[in-house]
Amino acid sequence: MHATPYHLRLADGGDIPEIAAMSRCLIEVGLRGWTWHPARVARALQARDTCVLAAEAGGQLAGFAISEFGDTRAHLSLLAVKPVHQRRGIGLAMIEWLCESALTAGIDHFTVEMRANNFAARSFYESLGFRRQQYIAGYYQNIEAAIRMRRDLRQPAAREIRNFS
Repeated sequence: MHATPYHLRLADGGDIPEIAAMSRCLIEVGLRGWTWHPARVARALQARDTCVLAAEAGGQLAGFAISEFGDTRAHLSLLAVKPVHQRRGIGLAMIEWLCESALTAGIDHFTVEMRANNFAARSFYESLGFRRQQYIAGYYQNIEAAIRMRRDLRQPAAREIRNFS
């Protein structure tokens, strides 16, 4: 299998509807309501401390990531790759881009939560140097539990992982 050509860029206003739809269909499925609706994605695009990253393949949005950057911590709020583009390095590239940006900004660790029963996501993040930090019952609307994971960006082992892409 050959890799799909893609490139990363900062998202723009034209990406808002598709990012929101991908969140609803790929991330928020099974939850009540829709929390990452277009207005919230638009607010994230405008926020000074938030990065909305887009991955394009074949001229179309293939994936996105939304991350907040603080003084010492970055937090990945959302990451999704359309199923047709999964397992082709796009998610890896987005995480590594965000981690490099955080490290350059002087941030020492990155956190993310995912549904506790999302074993594929846990495995993906573990392969990138994230370690389980906490189990949070009822995190998703008191419907599902979450696992919080953390990656220490300044540890040599975490930096070595970036060399295998």
